[in-house]
Amino acid sequence: MARIVVADDDVDIRELVEFKLSTLGHDIVAVSDGAAAVAACKEQRPDLAVLDVMMQGMSGLEAVRLIRADASLADLPVILLTARAQESDVETGFSSGADDYITKPFSPRELASRVEALLSRSG
Repeated sequence: MARIVVADDDVDIRELVEFKLSTLGHDIVAVSDGAAAVAACKEQRPDLAVLDVMMQGMSGLEAVRLIRADASLADLPVILLTARAQESDVETGFSSGADDYITKPFSPRELASRVEALLSRSG
C-alpha cells in the first residue's frame, strides 16, 4: 500500500481518482490545490503525487517545481493529470519535473496502471 497525494480542484475528478486508487489499497490524501499538495507532501512524504495542472491558486506545474526544489521530496514520483493535451503542454509538464503526464478525459484503469508502474519503479 502506498501513500498518494491527489490534488485537483474539480471535486468529481478528485473523488474519482481517490476512489480508483483507494480500491487498489492505497492511502489517499486528497486536496484541492497545489499549495495544499505541497504542504501535504512536506507534512508526511507520500510515495507518489497526482497533480492537476490547472487549479485555482497554485497550479500543478508550480507545485511540481516546488517539490523538485525540496531536497527531501526531489525524487518523489509525480503524475500530472490535465486537460491540456497540446504537445507544448506535455513538454512543459515534463520539463517542470513530472514523471508522467495523463490527459483528461482519462481512463481510471490507465491511471491505476501508470500509478502502479511508477510505484514499482520507485519502490
